[in-house]
Amino acid sequence: MNKPLPKEYYTQLEEIQAIDFTLYELALYLDTHPSDSQAIQQYNQCAVYCKQLKAQFESTFGPLQFGSPNTNQQEWTWNSGPWPWQI
Repeated sequence: MNKPLPKEYYTQLEEIQAIDFTLYELALYLDTHPSDSQAIQQYNQCAVYCKQLKAQFESTFGPLQFGSPNTNQQEWTWNSGPWPWQI
């Protein structure tokens, strides 16, 4: 890594990881409780929030995962890191 990452990078990434964890846990719960309308509502709210967080992160720091749009039309940003094992 050539330059240090700003604190916001880590803060936003941690928030994304937390909401992803919540989504996985809710999905597992809903697998065994498919008619729990409150859990379905919570899952849907978290899914929308997660999408917003990821869009905000990617607009600032670049692609988060394979298949994310490359928002920089002049340069392919996948090779500009950091890679997951570098953070």
